Amino acid sequence: MEDQWYPPVPPGYSNAHRAFLQGFMARGTMTFSEGQKMLAEILSVDALEDGRPPVDPRSVRLEDFQEYIRAAREAIGPIDLEIRNIRQQTGRGERIWAFINAQSDPATQMATTHTPEEVAYIKRLLDAMFEEYNTPRMEVMAVDEGQALKVSRPKRQGGRESGINGQLNGDDGGGGDGEEGASKAVDRGLKHSEVLSLLSSLVAEGWLDKSRDGFYSLSARSLMELQPWLMLTYNDNGDDDDDAGRWQHIKVCEACKEIVTYGQRCANRDCIVRLHDVCEEAFWRTRRERKCPKCKTAWDGKHYVGERAVTSRSGFQNGRGRRSGGGRRSDLADSIAAQEEAGNEEDDEDVEV
Repeated sequence: MEDQWYPPVPPGYSNAHRAFLQGFMARGTMTFSEGQKMLAEILSVDALEDGRPPVDPRSVRLEDFQEYIRAAREAIGPIDLEIRNIRQQTGRGERIWAFINAQSDPATQMATTHTPEEVAYIKRLLDAMFEEYNTPRMEVMAVDEGQALKVSRPKRQGGRESGINGQLNGDDGGGGDGEEGASKAVDRGLKHSEVLSLLSSLVAEGWLDKSRDGFYSLSARSLMELQPWLMLTYNDNGDDDDDAGRWQHIKVCEACKEIVTYGQRCANRDCIVRLHDVCEEAFWRTRRERKCPKCKTAWDGKHYVGERAVTSRSGFQNGRGRRSGGGRRSDLADSIAAQEEAGNEEDDEDVEV
């Protein structure tokens, strides 16, 4: 019988490193402040055994935390896992570290606790976020409960959905009538109660964020893992040099070059420059004037990416009181989006360039 294989251990890898990795994996994601507390508890074990006082979390430096991250990354590398980090787009903009699958193959793609119908629904939800509710006029990239319920079932004809279902169920896309019928029969969609339960689970698992206004959007953890796939799926990756200046569904921050789903946009609708709120102050501090670095339009900080593209509108603000009388938030958000697309609402985005 062959000896069982174990991944190689990095030089100097100690019990403290093992405890840190186990604690990190149990959490899934971690900020530096959370890492300080964990490392302080781990290091305090040895300190107390040596008769020293427990370690104060505030004494754990960023360099110490990054050294344990480096050792953990080396330890999990041979098993096709990776640790990446991204800055959170809201709040204080803390940087968050998370485990990412470094290998995408049939085995890893099937490694999920969700059913094929739930996975297919998640893809429809992403299509709604990054296509239907993400246009040059309104880059929302978020959905409320009503909009999430609207995609509970697959479209009956055409579209991406049949291909997605085929992949989930082993269809190579060859497409005989029997195979296509079997694929469609498998994904019957989800009941509304199942959608609500799934959304709650995705929030609890850290894949979705839910705002105070009830909008669902991808979490920092999801953006970290899905950014390459989002770019490939929703952007037009042509070879023409002019493509670099065209509007795309997925854009990155001009300052940090990380994906933007919540932040600010240039007032010139044809311009592709975007900024995170958390990057804005430092970005303008290095420039002599608050003008878009690409098209030179004045930057007023009042043109938004994310749910604020809806919630900052007067129609949404005026409708807050009416919703208590039975009006649905999703109907209001949809009507605002429709008016914007048709150009019937007063367009406050037309500015002098």
